[in-house]
Amino acid sequence: MPVLSTPIAVRVLRLSFAVFGLAALLWIPIRDAAELSLSNYLSYFTIESNILAVIVLLVGAIRDPQSQAWQSIRGAVTLYMVITGIIYAVLLADIDVNLNDAWINSALHRILPLVMLLDWVFFASRHRISEARSLQWLLFPVVYGVYTLIRGSIVDWYPYPFMDPRHQGYLALFIGFVVLAIAMALMALAVNAVGRLGAGLRGRNAPQS
Repeated sequence: MPVLSTPIAVRVLRLSFAVFGLAALLWIPIRDAAELSLSNYLSYFTIESNILAVIVLLVGAIRDPQSQAWQSIRGAVTLYMVITGIIYAVLLADIDVNLNDAWINSALHRILPLVMLLDWVFFASRHRISEARSLQWLLFPVVYGVYTLIRGSIVDWYPYPFMDPRHQGYLALFIGFVVLAIAMALMALAVNAVGRLGAGLRGRNAPQS
């Protein structure tokens, strides 16, 4: 089976959405530079996952690497963006997360997560990624959770209400984290599965040599 290269039009779209995402990420820090806490801003999972997404889109546009290691990174970042979109829709849609500009909110919580997922499905990795490897993608959210709890206890600030033990207590927080961990594990397996499905469909549609 021939190796399929990513069409130029897709790479141009990746570059366009990377620039769009970068603009959304930089708009608030530049506009509110005098009063914004940059360390708090960079402590949102939304911001961190979107930074990673912009990097992946840029690399995919400019170099489009096909190695298994890179495709696994791509899958991991797709998962983080899916987590961002779903957690926002389920838990945060009616809560102020300091992204008050409607276009930025839509860009980071809706548009870019959808772009990353569609790119992953329709231009999937030709390498088979195991379920065990996809579960390893959860290392970053776990590290993020630990970082947030430690930093929050030091600076007395938490980015999201469901990660704030000051009002709900640590028992409720722990139960919530267990539920989230199970949900994220299912998301990781699902992202891997739809990518594998997309790769299979793309392979069947490939021209035969």
